[in-house]
Amino acid sequence: MSLSRGRDLFLTPGPSVIPDRVLNAMHKAAPNIYEGPLLAQTDAIMARLKTVAQTDGWPAIYISNGHGGWEASLSNVLEPGQKMLALATGRFGHGFAETAQKMGIDVEILDFGTTTGFDPQRVEEVLRADVNHEIRVLTSVQTDTSTSVNNDIPALRAAMDAARHPALLMVDCIASLGCERFEMDAWGVDVMVAGCQKGLMTPPGLAFTFHNEKAQAVSEKVNKTSPYWDWEPRVKAQMFYQKFGGTPPTHLLFGLDEALKMIVDEEGIENVWHRHRVQAEAIWAAIDVWGKAGALRCNVPERADRSTAVTTVVSETHDLTALRGWCQDKAGLVLGIGLGAIWPDPDRIMRIGHMGHMNPPMLLGALATIDAGLKALDIPHGAGALEAASAVIAAG
Repeated sequence: MSLSRGRDLFLTPGPSVIPDRVLNAMHKAAPNIYEGPLLAQTDAIMARLKTVAQTDGWPAIYISNGHGGWEASLSNVLEPGQKMLALATGRFGHGFAETAQKMGIDVEILDFGTTTGFDPQRVEEVLRADVNHEIRVLTSVQTDTSTSVNNDIPALRAAMDAARHPALLMVDCIASLGCERFEMDAWGVDVMVAGCQKGLMTPPGLAFTFHNEKAQAVSEKVNKTSPYWDWEPRVKAQMFYQKFGGTPPTHLLFGLDEALKMIVDEEGIENVWHRHRVQAEAIWAAIDVWGKAGALRCNVPERADRSTAVTTVVSETHDLTALRGWCQDKAGLVLGIGLGAIWPDPDRIMRIGHMGHMNPPMLLGALATIDAGLKALDIPHGAGALEAASAVIAAG
């Protein structure tokens, strides 16, 4: 018999929990899309997006999901036949590369497995070997949601600089923007891709690209075949509709505007990063305790390589699909399924999303529910996980 008669809690790694304020901001009549308040509201959104990304570059908004963001970013700086180096630490690093391959781009993939970040030395060696600078773009995912690996983007830029390679650095921050520390300009990132449905706490439907002057100079020389993905009219729009390639996504803009006010104006991006770090460490503390006498562990062994937006949990011995099912059906806690071939048995993987609109009652309640599920299903686990997690919150 289910005990869930309150509001279900979704700790999937996107779409994340949507604040009531964001939902309420969307609950209004359609606006004038040719003049009036929507135009100024969009300018404010663009300014706050730049703050979240820590850039003075150009943001562009697309009515799309993250896959469309990949295609938009690639189509602006690469042509079919040109070469790209893709770093992979999980399913989405490969997904970025597969999108490029389908666009006719010549892709070389460096696969670093599913439990650690990339090796900067190996990246530098590959770039040094490219003496004719055929590689035009290097892509990396900051946080791969399938594995919960977090990659060291400043180390990647350092490797590129050490190799004296002129390729553009393109980073997928779809899962990490508004969760992980990211400083586009300070870290030397030329193009960044993001989405609205994770750290930005807005219903799915918007993708973003951000690019700097170096990427803009490359883009101006590219023979573009898609007027929709072309970021040029979006960032240098003569008419308002050009910012969106047509009719603007009005109600998603209303929601995004409210979410960005919460992130930038009220909490502040530094506090947002700190909050995500504390809540991630609380979850890791609980998993470490459960794992001392049981079947669970974090997929990523080294804390330095772990995402503060999502944690992938694996088990050598027990069915985590059953645990997810108990949490959802019995208690109303929805956890993420395993994605990608990172473990021989997909039923022994689950993911805990801890991104966006979260606080300690939500986090500790989720951990207590998982703890109850472990007991109910007789899955071996160490005692004291909730105490360990609460100690992290107390010190945070």
